[in-house]
Amino acid sequence: MPFVKETLHIIPKQRLFLFLIKELGCPQKEAQRIIAKGRVLQNGIPIIKASQEVEGEIEFIYFKPISRGLKPLCVEEQFVVFDKPSGVLIHPQNRNTPYSLVDELKAQFGMDANITHRIDQETSGLVLCARNKKSERDIKMMFQERDMQKTYLAMVHGKFEKELTVEAPLLRREDNSAIVRMVIKVDPQGKPSKTHFKPLKYFDDLNMTLVECKPYTGRQHQIRVHLFHVKHPIVGDPIYGQKAEDIIKFLDKKITPKEREVLSGASRLLLHASELCFTLYNREYHIKSKEDFENTVRNFVAM
Repeated sequence: MPFVKETLHIIPKQRLFLFLIKELGCPQKEAQRIIAKGRVLQNGIPIIKASQEVEGEIEFIYFKPISRGLKPLCVEEQFVVFDKPSGVLIHPQNRNTPYSLVDELKAQFGMDANITHRIDQETSGLVLCARNKKSERDIKMMFQERDMQKTYLAMVHGKFEKELTVEAPLLRREDNSAIVRMVIKVDPQGKPSKTHFKPLKYFDDLNMTLVECKPYTGRQHQIRVHLFHVKHPIVGDPIYGQKAEDIIKFLDKKITPKEREVLSGASRLLLHASELCFTLYNREYHIKSKEDFENTVRNFVAM
């Protein structure tokens, strides 16, 4: 488990944030952040006031990364790239999350290393990670300025006949439904969103198409929503293209892999982050996933 508890002793009485600075060797801002997140407890009760004077035994909850042996695809002085398997979270959802990509990154490259962007848990493929605070700022700025070209592969329902650019604004639902936390929709009041799609191969026996996807903006669920919008939802998508009651069953983890396969065509989302192209510190990079996505698809769809 990545979050563990350690018992510490404060003698004599002193301000909590000063004790953490000395004990952990961390900056004042980090010590205050740890306290604000409720990660320091006394008698089982979180201490949330950084300047509070404390004496005696306290418990400190901290992140202890554990590697499961996932090796990075690419290692450079300023960054690394992982080829993430489907099903692996990018970040822990809570203190009880047993494993995420953050574990691998920090276990292998130190606590200053950090992930610079997200892909969905079920989406497989390339994730760019910074090895230090400076490269983290620079890479995140690169994403913000849209100086990163990302390419995805998706298996979609139906025959996708020609190249198409979708420019449809995306908005998170504002109602109080049970699916509010997951569902994004095309709406004129949403944020500008643009994706280019190119069909690569049609599978006549399945009535499915392998499609190359290039997002020009980075909205949540952008590729999934845009493909659903043009009536070619991604195979295995448990959200877009499904009935509300089935979406709720999926979110509540009450749907079996077989039921999901019947409803959506596969037991996982068939979306893969396949390429990254960018320039960093005056050097050009074009990184390609090693995964044979078409072969992966064969393991989830009867072909």
